Amino acid sequence: MQKTNILKFYMRGDIIAFVPKSTKKKEPASYKSLYIKEKLIKEVEKIAKENNTSFNNVIISMIEQCLDKK
Repeated sequence: MQKTNILKFYMRGDIIAFVPKSTKKKEPASYKSLYIKEKLIKEVEKIAKENNTSFNNVIISMIEQCLDKK
């Protein structure tokens, strides 16, 4: 059984929790560039490192979870 890793972190005074997507089941994707504030880059890099996943996986997981909550 695979362990579900729920990531929790503080952002703007709120506790945010999300589960990073598995990178083993890749779906078709396209390239899109973003300009991200240095502070946010450092925060996301820290989350990725602490959870042994990629920067990209953290960003995509956050976006997908936010869109699912609409």
